[in-house]
Formats: sequence, C-alpha cells, structure tokens
Amino acid sequence: MCVEATPPPSSKLTRRGILAGAAALAGTMAAAGQATAAADGGAAPGRRAPGGAPRGGHLVIQGGTLLDPATGEVTENAVVVIEDGTVRAAGRRGGVAVPQGVEVLDAHGRWILPGLVDAHIHLSTAAEARDAVRKGATSARSGSTSFYQDIAVRELARHSPALAPRLKAAGVFVTPNLGDTVLADPDLTPLAHLKDGVRSAEALRRVVEVNLARGADVIKTRVNERAGLPEQDPLAQVYSREQLAEIVAAARRRGKGVLCHSYSEQGCHDAVMAGIRSLEHGAFVGERTLREMRRRGTYFTPTLTAIAGLAESSDPILAERGRTYLPILKRAVLAAHELGVPLAAGTDSSGGVVDPIGGEVELMHSAGLSPLDAIRTATTGAARLLGLTGTAGRLTRGSAGDALLLPGDPLTDLTVLKRPVAVVRAGVLAS
Repeated sequence: MCVEATPPPSSKLTRRGILAGAAALAGTMAAAGQATAAADGGAAPGRRAPGGAPRGGHLVIQGGTLLDPATGEVTENAVVVIEDGTVRAAGRRGGVAVPQGVEVLDAHGRWILPGLVDAHIHLSTAAEARDAVRKGATSARSGSTSFYQDIAVRELARHSPALAPRLKAAGVFVTPNLGDTVLADPDLTPLAHLKDGVRSAEALRRVVEVNLARGADVIKTRVNERAGLPEQDPLAQVYSREQLAEIVAAARRRGKGVLCHSYSEQGCHDAVMAGIRSLEHGAFVGERTLREMRRRGTYFTPTLTAIAGLAESSDPILAERGRTYLPILKRAVLAAHELGVPLAAGTDSSGGVVDPIGGEVELMHSAGLSPLDAIRTATTGAARLLGLTGTAGRLTRGSAGDALLLPGDPLTDLTVLKRPVAVVRAGVLAS
C-alpha cells in the first residue's frame, strides 16, 4: 500500500538533472517507439519537433459509439476530430466536418470513451508510466515516489504524451520516518538526525517546502500506518490534527492541496478537519466525517483495488486484513456516494505492477454505484479533483485528445474498461 521503497538515483543527479534526464529520455524513447515522420517531412504524431514545443497528434476517430460521462449521452456512429492533441469537434457522423489527409482510426463496433484518470498511483519508471497509459490511464495523480521520479514522469508526459499519463506529481511522502528518502534532496538531509522523526512544525514545513521547490503539484501525507505491511497497525495514528494542519497550511501558502493516507475513523476525521483536499483509502471513515467531507467538498479516493489485492496476499495477516477491510470500505464508498461526497478512482498501483484503472471502476460498481456513476469516478469526478476539468474526463471541443476504444458497452459490462482495444493519448495511438 502506497509507495514501495526503491534504490536512490545516482548521486550525480542534480536538483534540475532529473528534469533534464526526463527530457532526454523522452527524446530517446520517442525516436525508438513512435511512428516515423510523415512523408511531407513533418514530425511524427506525438514527437517533439526539434526546437519547438511539445505537441500532440492529428487523428480522426470514426464510426464508434461515443459516451459522454458528464451527461450520460450516447452518440452512435460518432466522429471525434483531434488536432494537435486537442479535440476540435465531436458528434454524430455527418454533423462533424472531417479534415482531409488525417489518419482515421476505425471505431465501428467499438465504444469510445475519454481516457480514464487514476487519482492515486505510484509511477517510478518510464515502463510503469507507459503501462499505465496502455491500460487506459491517460491522466493521473501521483501518490508520491521515493526520489522525485514522479516529477520526471510528468516531464516525460509533457515531451512525449503517448509514453506517460498527464500527471500531477506529489514528490516525496511527508511521513514521520523518511528513511532513505532523506537522500532525495540535499535540503532534506538535515532531517536525518531528528530523534523523533519528521514531527515538529518546522520539520513538517521543511518537507513540504522542499517538495514544492522541486516542483510538486500536490502534497502527500499520512495520518495512519500502512495496511500493506504486516508489522504495522493501519489504525495507529502517526500525526495529530495539529500536525496535519501544519502540512495543509504549508501547502496552501503555495496554492497546493494535500492528499492523506488514512484508515481509522478518528484519523480520517482529524485529516478532514485539518483541511486536506482528498482522503485516501479511508476504510473506517464514519458518517460524521463523510458529512463533513460533503460540506467541505473533500474528495474520497478509496483505492478499492489495493484493498482487494491485500485479500489475495500470501501473507496470512495481510490476507485477513484485506478480507476484513474490503466489505467495510465498500459500505463506506456507497455511504459517501449517497451523501454526495465526491469520489475519485485510484488504484494505488506501486512496486512495478500497474493495475488497470478500469478494475477500480468495476469495484466502485460492486460497492453499489451505477455503471455511469462508477465511470464518472474515473472521468469527470477524478478530473475535477486533479484540476483538469475541461481537459480530461470528456471528449468535447477543447478537451484533451485522450480516448479509449472498448470492445463493448461499458454501461452493461464494466469489465471492458480493463481491456481497451486502443488507447489514444493526445491524438497519438499508444503502443
């Protein structure tokens, strides 16, 4: 659960080196993996033109059944026109002008959905980032990484969109015991000598400020211990409401929100009252906290996939924990939905394994949401949480040209979300 420990990067990496490395990696992978340049000498779709700004591709998706998650409207024999990675038009065939000379993706017999959003994922490598896209997550929010790999993944996505999801990076975890993460930045190393770990107001602010200086888009912290480690008690609280409030205040000074790993009801309540933007996991969140979340507009990202994964663990403690927590969490999800608490889908994938975000949507449905409402948790709902309304979650004029082609109707069979026939990222077919 949450980020797995990974070896530190080379000590030769400078503070900005990770961004430069991402740009170089993007160029190398684009040259190896993208289509060759068009016959007229232009750049291949999705490849950064030399000396120019990154841009998406040109593509027409034609003939499928288009679902708009925001309205539930279904358009048969639809056309989606993508230019420079952005949707220029979408609607019924015959009512949309189709440009000449643009690659056409035949969608007959398929359903067309906007690319999905994974609101809680740990992406530490280029391979994981590419796998996430292939499995349908064209936008995502990081749940933290050990050495700022997510910030590099975000830059990779900007240079070569087909290779990584559009990403909101969280940087390193604000947690009492940083462990080897103190090596992620020289400004963190003074925290290594703290007897009680990262607990004082000054230390908490330091980790937030270093994250923001490195370019983090959001801040990730915890209020409880981890469920995925058998030696830890997920109901044990590690930060007080006051400590969480210090983290939130430090983030807000720079206009950033906080996502908080949580399990116990008291921990969930303290986190919400401290002003977090979204509650992660939250298996034992109670009605009083859910009502407060609705009042404040606090999001709930339950990561059902991760809890279901525990139930399949070979470790008997983790397996029992998963079997116990999953039905409780599903009841919390349904209660949140019925109360009007905004929900966002997230897999909590980490450690080299990327779970399909479609599986989380399926689990949302199994908790009691309708198929359309479950789809919204990974489209319009998650897009709002990430500040991507108008970019992700829909295929309408001006939105990102991110799309899935599915082998069947997701409103009657959500399992199709886990096996897209094709994924389009910024107008480029992911491969």
